[in-house]
Amino acid sequence: MSKRVHVFISGRVQGVGFRASTRREARTKGVKGWVKNLADGRVEAVFEGENEKVDEMIEFCKEGPRAASVDDLEINEEDYKEEFKEFKISY
Repeated sequence: MSKRVHVFISGRVQGVGFRASTRREARTKGVKGWVKNLADGRVEAVFEGENEKVDEMIEFCKEGPRAASVDDLEINEEDYKEEFKEFKISY
């Protein structure tokens, strides 16, 4: 089974390599979607893929890269759309 989640990550998550490490992790797992910084200091991402791999991405986002400090992770499940061909950083 496949699923899609839309997440918002709060804390010290910008300027610490969060987007690049999320892209690397997603590509390793075969998860597709995007990640971007928001003006309010959060990071937003959409993950689509196999249930287990998407769950692994959620777990990754709870910690992030070494320099990050995650305070909160908002997770919203959405209908799986299979709309992405890869995982990218969005600007």
